[in-house]
Amino acid sequence: MRCLVRQDIPLNQGCLAPITIRIPAGTILSPSSEAAVCGGNVLTSQRVTDVVLKAFRAAAASQGCMNNFTFGDDSMGYYETIAGGAGAGPGWHGRSGVHTHMTNTRITDPEIFERRYPVVLTEFSLREGSGGSGQWRGGDGVVREVEFLAPLTASILSERRSTEPFGLLGGKAGAAGVNLLKRRNGHTVSLGGKASVEVHPGDRIRILTPGGGGFGAEAGANGAAAPHAEERGFAMPGGEGGEFSRQSGSVLEHKRLQESA
Repeated sequence: MRCLVRQDIPLNQGCLAPITIRIPAGTILSPSSEAAVCGGNVLTSQRVTDVVLKAFRAAAASQGCMNNFTFGDDSMGYYETIAGGAGAGPGWHGRSGVHTHMTNTRITDPEIFERRYPVVLTEFSLREGSGGSGQWRGGDGVVREVEFLAPLTASILSERRSTEPFGLLGGKAGAAGVNLLKRRNGHTVSLGGKASVEVHPGDRIRILTPGGGGFGAEAGANGAAAPHAEERGFAMPGGEGGEFSRQSGSVLEHKRLQESA
């Protein structure tokens, strides 16, 4: 609620006093005791915040999840969350490579990461051009690629892989995220938003996190809204992201793209 007022106010319980929250029983926000649930703070809370900000036209969508990445075996385990793009708003561009709406984790330094675990961090960079265009541009996501040096089980729990973070008031959507398993034999597998796989030495997992949505129409040379980076033919890092992120999200498309030659 502090994001919706026109002045900077401290964190306080009083700002919620005039607000009544009604959540119908049996919904995703109030499931039954028999329902299987997971990721309430790292996934669901992100989407609730985006919906509230959209309802008040306060900001475009941010990346919409925390890109939860884990790996391990019987002797150890590792868990991290990965940043992405923030949505733009009236008067500001979205930040690149940050967590939004849920921000209580800090990623491990590369030197410590590689020293303590059987992995090599082959890339950690901004995913340039993944933020939605507009009068105010959405922030870019990141690219994080890890090579494994031992047999492990790796898992990814993420959102916004088949739908893009929306723009507002003419702003373009940010790019959807992509999770790729790059086998040492050259095969690349699209993991979708949620997966658990067995990896072997030489295999890599490449995670391209979503960009934030743009806010307001960007005037092009002819006064029309400027196209999104992907529509301008922008090539995602490594050349692999654009093909996967533009899909409709249907089961048929998902199966068709599970493996690329």
